[in-house]
Amino acid sequence: MTTKRIETPMCEMDAPVIEGKKLVLVSILRAGNGLLDGILELVPAARVGFVGLYRDEETLKPVQYYFKVPKNLEDRCVILVDPMLATGNSSVAAVDLMKEAGAKDIRFLCLLAAPEGVEKMKQAHPDVPIITAALDDHLNEKGYIVPGLGDAGDRMFGTK
Repeated sequence: MTTKRIETPMCEMDAPVIEGKKLVLVSILRAGNGLLDGILELVPAARVGFVGLYRDEETLKPVQYYFKVPKNLEDRCVILVDPMLATGNSSVAAVDLMKEAGAKDIRFLCLLAAPEGVEKMKQAHPDVPIITAALDDHLNEKGYIVPGLGDAGDRMFGTK
């Protein structure tokens, strides 16, 4: 926090404000969009970016198809949002992209994680805190979280 001189209807005053540039929310498409609107209701002034990644079903590796984020990431706190952290491959790739774009203060926000994905993120990016609501048991042979939710994007958008 810092203070900023503002003019109220009655007089000038030093008002408390959050220091630095605005927060950046980055949705890992497409499932991340399911969290994005809710967070924007809480932080409507946040800047928004998108990382388009899909998982190759055979290799389980991420394939990038889109990347658009705000400028000056080095001066901003960046929160990557994706409902699930499964293998960790997409989240690691997204953090790699954010760091390449200049981000230094990154957090990863998900609803559900698997131990394998958490470990992969810790190995690749120990400086990135992971915030999750629940840690499930394990991944199955297809890389899905067990007991898990299935494909979060398909469930949210009714595409399966």
